[in-house]
Amino acid sequence: MDLNSLNARFKKVAGGASTVFNRAVQFTEEKLGTAEKTELDAHFENLMQRSDKTKLWTENILKHTSSLLQPNPNQRMEDLVYEKLDRKKKDRITQYEIIGNAMVDAGNEFGPGTSYGNALVKCGQAQLQIGNAERDFITSTANNFLQPLSNFLEGDMKTILKEKKILETKRLDLDACKSRLRKAKSATTQSQAEADLRVAQSEFDRQAEITKILLEGINSAHTHHLRCLNDFIEAQMTFYAQCQQYMADLQRQLGSFPVGSGSGGSVSGSALSSSNNNLTSTSPAGGPLAPSAPPAIEVTAATPVEKRQAKALYDYDAADSSELSLLADELIMVYKAPGLDPDWLMAERGSQRGKVPVTYLKVLE
Repeated sequence: MDLNSLNARFKKVAGGASTVFNRAVQFTEEKLGTAEKTELDAHFENLMQRSDKTKLWTENILKHTSSLLQPNPNQRMEDLVYEKLDRKKKDRITQYEIIGNAMVDAGNEFGPGTSYGNALVKCGQAQLQIGNAERDFITSTANNFLQPLSNFLEGDMKTILKEKKILETKRLDLDACKSRLRKAKSATTQSQAEADLRVAQSEFDRQAEITKILLEGINSAHTHHLRCLNDFIEAQMTFYAQCQQYMADLQRQLGSFPVGSGSGGSVSGSALSSSNNNLTSTSPAGGPLAPSAPPAIEVTAATPVEKRQAKALYDYDAADSSELSLLADELIMVYKAPGLDPDWLMAERGSQRGKVPVTYLKVLE
């Protein structure tokens, strides 16, 4: 390498170091309030703030949606590692599938020919169906909602951040040139400062235009994210509708199973649940159904309004205004109403009245 090349290279390095130094001085003086700063117009500032909010909330939504699909943070971290290594994620069994398999195995152990074993098998199969539906929901949400948001953050948003950073350096260069021009003493120094200012202003204007175009593209990103959000909601609706259908089918199947009572009698399984909400009513054992069904109250047609005192065996939440909520161990008056399903009784508590399931009551003598 000849002397002229070395000299040119040295000047280039020195010029670069000088530019960095001038930016640092300008930045420090701005923070101290001793130097002026070129301000962007209000529209540009609004675009900048909009992009910052978009980045912040897209990251937030992405994080919490990922937590919804996979609540276990360790498994989320493991999936992230597999993703970074371009390896396929592990296929994990869902919680619905775990409990479903447990119920099916228990039902087969007790004997699918028994009422309880058959019910366990049916419940387990319904849980497995929900597990499969959940898997489809997770896959759909990951592909149609999470992935587009992630691609935006890794693609367009990174480009915007890069160009905003370049714009800030161009702005510092511009203000540093303005400062040198104000401080110029000689004509030669002033002339050079003016030439540097024209170049800096041109570069700043060009970079501002590039950045503005990218920032205005945020509107298109929001439109795309809205479509992705609709896909997410549609996937949720499909998942919940499938769950409701599976539970409704299961409820109808359970309604055909006879359930033994504590006194050796039996009542129809439909008494265990007469609406979808009854599936979630809990007993002291923590299950959706009462562990022991007392015998049905037989009230003849000759005494349709004969009232008798009864004790609530478990808590019961009314499904609608026609029912009466119960608290375990409370005493109420009950009677058979004409046209009422035999698995239900009318109950009174003071001025309150509504129907209650027979299986939640113990009629007192």
